[in-house]
Amino acid sequence: MNEKHVSIIAAELNIDAGQVFRTIQLFETGATIPFVARYRKEATGGLDEVVLAAIRDRKEKLEEIDKRRESIIKSLTELELLTPELEKQLISAATVAELEDIYLPYKPKRKTRASIAIEKGLEPLAKFLMRQDFGDVEREARKFFSEKTGISNVDDALAGARDIVAEWVNENLVARDRLRKLFNRDAFITSEVIKDKEDIADKYKVYWDFEEQITKAPSHRVLAIFRAENEGLLRVKIAPNEQNAVTILERIFVKNEGDAARQVQMAVKDSYKRLLQPSLETEFRNLAKERADIEAIRVFTDNLRQLLMAPPLGQKNVLAIDPGFRTGCKLVCLDRQGKLLHNETIYPHPPQSEVKQAINKIEHLVKAYKIEAIAIGNGTAGRETERLVGHIRFDREIIAVMVNENGASVYSASSVAREEFPEYDVTVRGSVSIGRRLMDPLAELVKIDPKSIGVGQYQHDVNQNQLARSLEDTVASCVNGVGVEVNTSSKQLLSFVSGIGPSLTQNIIDYRNENGAFESRESLKKVPRFGPKAFEQAAGFLRIRDSKNPLDQSAVHPESYVIVKNMAKKLKVEVAELIQKPELREQIRIEDFVTEKAGIPTLKDIMSELAKPGRDPREKFGLFQFLEGINSIKDLHPGMELPGIVTNITAFGAFVDVGVHQDGLVHKSKIRKEYVSDPSEFLKLNQRVKVKVEEIDFQRNRIQFSMVDLEQPRFA
Repeated sequence: MNEKHVSIIAAELNIDAGQVFRTIQLFETGATIPFVARYRKEATGGLDEVVLAAIRDRKEKLEEIDKRRESIIKSLTELELLTPELEKQLISAATVAELEDIYLPYKPKRKTRASIAIEKGLEPLAKFLMRQDFGDVEREARKFFSEKTGISNVDDALAGARDIVAEWVNENLVARDRLRKLFNRDAFITSEVIKDKEDIADKYKVYWDFEEQITKAPSHRVLAIFRAENEGLLRVKIAPNEQNAVTILERIFVKNEGDAARQVQMAVKDSYKRLLQPSLETEFRNLAKERADIEAIRVFTDNLRQLLMAPPLGQKNVLAIDPGFRTGCKLVCLDRQGKLLHNETIYPHPPQSEVKQAINKIEHLVKAYKIEAIAIGNGTAGRETERLVGHIRFDREIIAVMVNENGASVYSASSVAREEFPEYDVTVRGSVSIGRRLMDPLAELVKIDPKSIGVGQYQHDVNQNQLARSLEDTVASCVNGVGVEVNTSSKQLLSFVSGIGPSLTQNIIDYRNENGAFESRESLKKVPRFGPKAFEQAAGFLRIRDSKNPLDQSAVHPESYVIVKNMAKKLKVEVAELIQKPELREQIRIEDFVTEKAGIPTLKDIMSELAKPGRDPREKFGLFQFLEGINSIKDLHPGMELPGIVTNITAFGAFVDVGVHQDGLVHKSKIRKEYVSDPSEFLKLNQRVKVKVEEIDFQRNRIQFSMVDLEQPRFA
């Protein structure tokens, strides 16, 4: 472990170096973030998953910097250019940019204007100019006339010397540092539409003549501008005022007003425009993109977490409907475990309009399969199907719920769906996904690539590796936070459990299929390759509902079973009785059970878990209904107030579904009277709200809302 890295991370995150050291130690032994966050609080000082991920990511960044440092030192050593002073500079460099600045003068280059001038023997003339003596510049230049090099006039000689000076300016550490500070302080991102591209660049019209300070430009604007540039629609530049930049360089390099100084002044301007500005623009483009990516990924992962942690209906017999007009509505009946029992198609909507037959069929299926809830996809014909179901008078109370079907088609065509339902087509698989989403959103959504769920912002424009990792972290956090019933869970759900990868997941499934249900957590050790380390990482997150040991149904880790047994023993009761009777738990002084591994934080977690073993951290399920009679954008008019559901949260606002097949935008300035700079601080996905229609663009199918009320505000 690199102690310097520990100190840097501790300072940046404002936490104790010991916390960082012990966290990295745990990671190096193969511990996962969910495991460390839940079961190693004593070691980390109770750091949450966000900070743990930040430690991991920053450590990897620092290791990348070290790798580049080693590569540069090796290169300079091989070139016999490494001096003690140079090595000291490289070792003290804190960023890749600093390393590259130090390395730049020595870096093997392709042929440049300066290298060509040096080959022509003009370096002494460049040095003469840099001294800026009050000598005769033209007379000095004539000394370098040569038939061999092709230099036969003063202008050619001075132009070559200026090229050399320009490269020296570009490679000067002080110059690059000061210009970098200027870029950081005053650089603007500007964009203009490319001539003759106006017709196809209409959606980027706001950026046709745009300027904003780059450090203040929000994520969504930066990503939109870069996307338009990549599409060949905008010309984009990032730079401070050119004269300000040149003035900084002139103060460094221009010493007087003589002829030589004027040559240096010309070289300085050329160096900035041709070398420094493009180089620093590339650097600040990358920084701006990196910052924008981080923010966009944060928005995406926040939304994904809220979607995955949406309240589950639970184990119910469900009739799921994937609505449609011409192709009909696909019906599937699922049992309480989500098993497909029956499927068929009805045609209640135009052009067939077989309403009576459809109602009779739904009534029959509800009775035959003892249906307790109906899940209706919110896509095409969703509201019409909801209205149809709402008019049916069942012989008992049946809840009907609109379900967000984003990504269902992706799942239905995936290898996962084909493996689950090889004998059924995509329409049946999609309907099953809709029904299962109602029962348990988390268990079903883990089967779909998160980028296909539709809760992101510019997800295809950001760094895909970083996005994939953040999304994987988020899914793993949610899965482990809820816990997984090992005897009924899917392969996809199991694969996200701490310490279990695809290979071990398959071994668990195979063992379960061959030997029947696992009777205890201890029996998991019989699975091939489920060794001590995997068991340590995974066991606390796996649940075995029918185990004889009640702790196997809880989040209490098997390593702490002995503590719970000692608690029960002290009170002369069984563990099950300790769980069932709060008055017994009230008699326990947790300080009496502190061990070398289990301190007060772990003991508090154990007591919380004994109070509600295996408690699902997700909120309770609640019904929601759109306003009756509002089915399409044509039913809306300005001033109308409507109930809605938050479907997506971005840096510039939130999108709300009011049941018209087109989500509308509530700009962040319209969320509440007090301006909200970050909508995710106040709203959450699937939150119930009331909105007011402000504007409707029927041609572009766009709706603008303002917020009227929030049923469940995230913060008081």
